[in-house]
Amino acid sequence: MGDHKDQQPVRVGAAVRRRRRALELTLAVVAERTGLSVPFLSQVENDRARPSRGSLEKLADALRTTAVELLAAADPAASVDVVRAEPVAEDDFRPRTRTLVRGHHQLHASEFTGDHDAGREFQHRNDELMYVADGAVEIEAEGRAYRLGRGDTLYLTGGVRHRWRATVPDTRIIVVAVAEHIEAVQDRSR
Repeated sequence: MGDHKDQQPVRVGAAVRRRRRALELTLAVVAERTGLSVPFLSQVENDRARPSRGSLEKLADALRTTAVELLAAADPAASVDVVRAEPVAEDDFRPRTRTLVRGHHQLHASEFTGDHDAGREFQHRNDELMYVADGAVEIEAEGRAYRLGRGDTLYLTGGVRHRWRATVPDTRIIVVAVAEHIEAVQDRSR
């Protein structure tokens, strides 16, 4: 058994649909631009048909993007991926960031160990969850300060400006966020 994903076919349909909707195009307009039929395009968007390389390039041209970009935004058909921890020397107290989910997916997860630039402000388009695995942090969000200890979580909706800092050595937090390319929330008026 391997730790890495086996090469699985991708489901490009959702990426095509997201791009088409972002451009406010109908299937009929895309069909006209590509020379492909509306039923075939519908099947592609619903992952009941896989476009050939030529059809994918026609689709990309019609959607003002590239086949590479559509494939990069595609969902894997099925995947299992293990990300192994890297060995760290016991006397290594440098701040570290580790990605917990590889690739282009609907969520991102990262582990932060130690402190980082406490003055850096973040504002993500979509929702985010911060979990304190070890240590303690202080998080400033929407003008309020929150002190979190081991096992505590803080949930932030998309658009909330925030910054954080570790308040004890060897702090480790896990941040899980909906990916920026996902249309998870509508613009909120403030």
